[in-house]
Order: sequence, then structure tokens, then C-alpha cells
Amino acid sequence: MTDIQLSDSATHSNSELIESFLDALFLEQGLSDNTLAAYRADLDKFVRYVVAHLDDKPLLAINSADVEAYLAYRVDQGLKPRSTARAMSALKRFYAYWVSKQVLPASPLTHIAQPKLSQSLPKTLSEQEVEALLSAPDVADPMGLRDKAMLELLYATGLRVTELVGLRMEQVNLRQAVLLVRGKGGKERLVPMGEEALHWVEQFLKIGRAQMVKHANDFVFVSKRGIGMTRQTFWHRIKHYAMLADVKSPLSPHTLRHAFATHLLNHGADLRVVQMMLGHSDLSTTQIYTHVASERLKSLHQQHHPRS
Repeated sequence: MTDIQLSDSATHSNSELIESFLDALFLEQGLSDNTLAAYRADLDKFVRYVVAHLDDKPLLAINSADVEAYLAYRVDQGLKPRSTARAMSALKRFYAYWVSKQVLPASPLTHIAQPKLSQSLPKTLSEQEVEALLSAPDVADPMGLRDKAMLELLYATGLRVTELVGLRMEQVNLRQAVLLVRGKGGKERLVPMGEEALHWVEQFLKIGRAQMVKHANDFVFVSKRGIGMTRQTFWHRIKHYAMLADVKSPLSPHTLRHAFATHLLNHGADLRVVQMMLGHSDLSTTQIYTHVASERLKSLHQQHHPRS
């Protein structure tokens, strides 16, 4: 990692400053590749703006007026507030890093407020839609058996898709029916699998996986080439099964994670237990699911109560 000091900071290009910052996030905080890629994308967009509108000004010379102009530019371009909020978060973290290293005396974003966002509720599926989706794979086929195990496990545990496809054999304890999940920032948590998911994971490991693995590796779920799967591959599989099951609700890679949380709360689970299983560091992140659950209860009340 490049160690940049105040005295020689002017000799480093904007791209070198970004690389040094990202290296630090990886080495010191253990952020995932996906998180680092998101930071890189947002910082690269800012650099392109600086090149086009600020005469390629050094990032360490940026002031608050420059940042406010960038915010106005994004509004003019019709970019979504959530996208701008994420971009501002990346810039705040970038400049906070250089302040912490005493390369900058203060951040140009110190007095700039984060864009206000309306709280959007996560999209989820009904229990009937989940049942249809989970019943779609052909378990007589090794790949279908894999997909059945993955879908059951995703719904039973609320894992992030990156956590699911990255599962290693050492993280699975079949005897105790628990997973040791390594989440964001390298944080570990124990998550119970449940009987149904455990059954299908065992079936895949006994029957399907041996037919798919071509080279020795310790990934639990492998691709048709016998190697680790990508998020994109699994997302395509989810969409395929949603079409087979005639699921009309909007889908995202985290749809089953949202369903896991919402359905647990609908059935009376404690919010803090759900927080632990989801791997949320802040309870407020989990609380949004209580709004989904309450909206569902209101809908059921309106449909079935005689005075609604």
C-alpha cells in the first residue's frame, strides 16, 4: 500500500490516491470486493467530473464549493437521490481517511448535508410465492438439486447472496444444523439452518455435488463447471425459477432474504433475533422489516375483517 504524506501528496495522481484509500479499506477494515468495487465506481465518477469540469484538479485540493457544484451537477443530470447519497458517502469516507492520515487538515464535506431519502420498503414475496419458487427446481438433476438446496438455505437463513455463493465446507456444521457465516467487514455469526434446508443441503452434498465437482475445491455450491459460483449466476437461476413458478412479484437477488425477515416477524419473531441472523450491526436497519410486516397485517385486516 502506498504511504502518502502531506509533504509529497502533490506528486501523487488522483488514481493513486484512490488506490491507496481502497488498499487501506481492504487491509485495515476487511471490506468485501463488492463494497470496494462500489467505492471505486463512485470515486471514479467524481474524478471524471473533476476532469471535465474542474480542469483535472487534484482531489486533495477539492473544496466544499467544488463538492456542492458536483451535487448540483448530479441533480441536473437527473440522477436518483439514493445514488447521490451513496456517492457522497464514498467521498466522505475518502476524505475522512486522508484527514485521519494528517494529509488533509479537514474534509471538504464537513458541512455538506447528506441528501435526504424517503424510506423505501424492501420488496418481498408472500409465503405462497416462496413455496412455489422453492418447489420449481428439478431435484432429479444435480444442478436442480443444488438450486433447491440453495433456495431453501437462502429462505431459511436470510443469507446475503454473496454469503451463500461463498460458503465453504468448513462453515457448514451438519450435525448441529448451523452455518458459520462471514458477513460484511469480516464479521462472523452463527445461523441455524432449519430441518427443511438441512435436508436438502445434505441431499446435495451426498448426491449432487460429487457429480458436479471436477477439481478439488471447498465451495459448498459449485457451478456446472465444478468451480465456485458467482452472484450473477445464482441471480439468473432465481429469475429462471420465478418464471417457471409464475411468480409475478418484483424480484431482486435479496428477495428471499427480505422474505426471510418479513415472514419471521409476521410469525412473532423478536426483532433483535432477526437482526442477529441477518448480520445487521444496527437495529434500525432491521426495523424497516417491521414496516413491511405491519403493512401486510393492515392488508389482511382490510381484506378479511367485516368492518374494514
